[in-house]
Amino acid sequence: MSEPIVPARSTDSGKLTVERSMETGHSLRSRSRWLGNSAASLALAILLVAALAGAVDPLHTYFTAPVDSFLLILRPAVMLGIFALGSAIVIIAGGIDLSSGSMIAFGGTTCATIMLVLDPVGMKSGAVAYGAIAAGIAGAILVGFLIGSLHAWLITVIGLPPFIATLATLVGLRSFGRAIVELITAKMAQNRLLDQSVTQINVFDHTFRSFATNLWIPVVLFLVLAILCWMLMARTVVGRRLYALGGNEQAARLSGIRTDRLKWLAYCISAMLSAIAGILYIGDQSVADPQTLGRGYELNAIAAAVVGGCSLQGGIGSIVGVVMGCLFLRTVIDGVGRVVAGGKADVYEGMIVGVVVVFAVTFNQFRQAGAGGKRYFPGLLGWIAILTLGLFSGVLLPLIMPAYAGMGVTAVFVGLLIAIKFVESRAKSPTASTRSGAGVE
Repeated sequence: MSEPIVPARSTDSGKLTVERSMETGHSLRSRSRWLGNSAASLALAILLVAALAGAVDPLHTYFTAPVDSFLLILRPAVMLGIFALGSAIVIIAGGIDLSSGSMIAFGGTTCATIMLVLDPVGMKSGAVAYGAIAAGIAGAILVGFLIGSLHAWLITVIGLPPFIATLATLVGLRSFGRAIVELITAKMAQNRLLDQSVTQINVFDHTFRSFATNLWIPVVLFLVLAILCWMLMARTVVGRRLYALGGNEQAARLSGIRTDRLKWLAYCISAMLSAIAGILYIGDQSVADPQTLGRGYELNAIAAAVVGGCSLQGGIGSIVGVVMGCLFLRTVIDGVGRVVAGGKADVYEGMIVGVVVVFAVTFNQFRQAGAGGKRYFPGLLGWIAILTLGLFSGVLLPLIMPAYAGMGVTAVFVGLLIAIKFVESRAKSPTASTRSGAGVE
């Protein structure tokens, strides 16, 4: 059993504590590099999913138009990746950020509102002044920094759990953004700068929209941000300390690391990257609607990070894995959409994200813990779980494939689960083995 870490009271003990923390940091970094190598496995999985979807798709789009298909996947993957990078850094540092989607909406709304206030005529005609565009972008990023700082203050000073702190902004920022839009547009309508008060702001400026409509601008921006995040996490002392923070916050604090400042940095990065994504989204959709923009995107960001190898317990993950996780998630969504609904991937997006996240977390836990005699279908709860999974697959699979094939796959799937259940019930549980051993002694 390892010795407990105690606060240092002398120079020698202080050095010893720091050395232990650094050893922990090196261990976590080595595990992170191992997960980074697993990006090759994700790349292979992407190719397999694309090949399977291309074969099942009646139009075989992935085979007949591979470049166009890749570009259609690349755009949403890049947009997702921009704010997923920030979510991943927070998760690696041992936190969670549930406000990414709302921050996207609030950042985009802030940008559009500033442009509307500075150049209402240009916003109406579709020719906004460059200064107003620059001020809108800068204002949105500044708001991201302020919201990230608010999260850090609530967590480190007030003592709120990260889940509660970011949940508050998740539900509050959208209402706040709509209130700002209504109040400002109502005031401008009174001054006859606008025709009426509105709840959303249309953005028609070609220059501003080109930031998002031109595919290669978001792609280059994402690559630059990904490289910067990779350098931060893999090549700096700050990155090593973020891994140590997520692995063991108490040990990191006792070794002299300013954990409060690290959390401040992580949450600011996450909020600012979400604000940047919000700027791109309003350019792509030509409207800033705080009620609908980015709704549910925070779960997509967490899903991409988890699929990419980040542990929700903190201390494990890699930026390369997150990038591959974004591509994998969007490939699965697009592939299923083409096979099931003729390209309408958004219909099944939520369901796909949920299933992928469950499988990814389950696989990571199984890989980390190993089999170890763990029973996955114990007792009555196991039978109910098998029934639920069977009903779920029995409804889902016939929608994805022909009815007879779907029912056949469901029968095989349920049979496999029942077989696992019986194998587990016949195996001697570790607890019973331990008790019998203790009785013999």
